[in-house]
Amino acid sequence: MAQPEGQPDIFDVVIAGGGYVGLSLAVALKTADPSASCAIIDPKPMDDLHKDPRASAIAAAASRMLSQLGVWDTLKEKAQPINEMIVTDSKLRDSVRPVFLTFDGETTDGEPFAHMVPNGLMMPALYEAAQKLGVVFFAPGMAETFRTHSNHVDLVLADGSELRTRLLVAADGVRSKLRDLAGIRTVDWDYGQSGIVTTVKHERPHLGRAEEHFLPAGPFAVLPLPGNRSSLVWTEKTADADRLVRSDDFTFELELERRFGHHLGTLEIDGPRRAYPLGLKLAREFVKPRFALVGDAAHGIHPIAGQGLNLGFKDVAALAEVLVDARRLGQDVGGMDILERYQRWRRFDTFQMGVVTDVLNRLFSNDIDVIRAVRDFGLGLVDRMPKLKSQFIKEASGFAGPVPKLLSGEPI
Repeated sequence: MAQPEGQPDIFDVVIAGGGYVGLSLAVALKTADPSASCAIIDPKPMDDLHKDPRASAIAAAASRMLSQLGVWDTLKEKAQPINEMIVTDSKLRDSVRPVFLTFDGETTDGEPFAHMVPNGLMMPALYEAAQKLGVVFFAPGMAETFRTHSNHVDLVLADGSELRTRLLVAADGVRSKLRDLAGIRTVDWDYGQSGIVTTVKHERPHLGRAEEHFLPAGPFAVLPLPGNRSSLVWTEKTADADRLVRSDDFTFELELERRFGHHLGTLEIDGPRRAYPLGLKLAREFVKPRFALVGDAAHGIHPIAGQGLNLGFKDVAALAEVLVDARRLGQDVGGMDILERYQRWRRFDTFQMGVVTDVLNRLFSNDIDVIRAVRDFGLGLVDRMPKLKSQFIKEASGFAGPVPKLLSGEPI
C-alpha cells in the first residue's frame, strides 16, 4: 500500500469526516498550533459545500468559538439572530394555541442566545479557513479500515493508499463506519418519527421570533431566517412524514398551514423538502487507544432542543483544547491519558442531553389529556420563574457546565 506523495510520514491528527464538526476541529487545532499536521478525509468533494439549502441554529457559545476560528464575522452578516422564543402546546384541530412559555433571546450584553446561519455559507467558510491554515484534504476519499499500533494508527483508504497518524478522529456521522470498526457499541433506539426539513416564505415579518409548537405527532419548530423566511423542523410519524414529502405542493402546503397557522400571512414553500429518521444513538465510549469520536459519531439526539450541532461544537472545543495542551507539554496526543480527559469532559454532558431530549419527546409527542394538563401546568410554572428561565437560556446558549475556552470566546 502506497502513501500519498508529498505528505508527511505521520500526521498528528487525521479526521474522517469533512462536515461542520470535522472542519471546525481541524481549524481549531491549526489555529492554536500551526505546527500540528492535520488531514481530513471525506467521501464527498469539497466543491459542493455551498449548495446546501438548509440552515442551522448556532448557540451563542458556538458563535464565540467560530469567532475565535476567524469565520464568524463573515457568517454574522447573513445570520438571523433569534430575539425571542415561544412554546405552545395544543391539538392539531385547536383553533387557538395558547403560549405557555416565552424566552427572551439574549444572554448577556445584548448577545442573542442563538443565530440561524445558512449552511451554504458556514461550510465553505470553514473549508476556506482550513485550506489557508494548511490542512491536507483527501476529498473525495473514503476511509476503508485502520489498524492501531502502540505509537500510531495505519489508516487505509478505498483507493489502497495508506495514511499514518498519531490520532484518528471519527467525525463521520451518526452511522459512523469507523466507530463500528473500533468496536465501540452504542445505546440506540428508533422513535418511529421523522423530521421534515424545509424552508418557507411568509407574508409578514417574524421579528426574529422562534416558535416551538408541541403537537401530538411531535414538535413543530419554526426558526427565523433573514427576510420573511423561516426554517421548519416538522416532526411526524415516519409513515406520515414520507407521505407528506412525496405529496404534491398543494397537499403539502395545506398540511403545513394547519400546523403553521396564519399569523405570518400567506405561506410559500421556498426550498426542497426532505425527511430524516429520528432516533437516539449514544456511543458507550468516546475514545479508544489513538481513536476519538466527535459530533454525531458520538451522539445522535432528537432535535426537540435544537442542540445536535452545538453538542458537536462542544466536542470540538473540548478535544482541541485537550490536544493542544498535550502538544505544548510534549505529550502524545494519541495517549489514553490524554483522550480520557476529553471523554470525562464530554460523555456525561452528552448522556445528560440525550436523556433530556428523550424524556421531552416522550412527554410531548402524545395526545393524552392527563399528561397534557400536567405538562402545560409545568410550562406555565417555569414561565413564572425567572431564575429557572435564565438557566434554560444558559443551557440553550451553550454556557452550562464546564465550558472549554473556545466556547467562552477565549483562544486555546
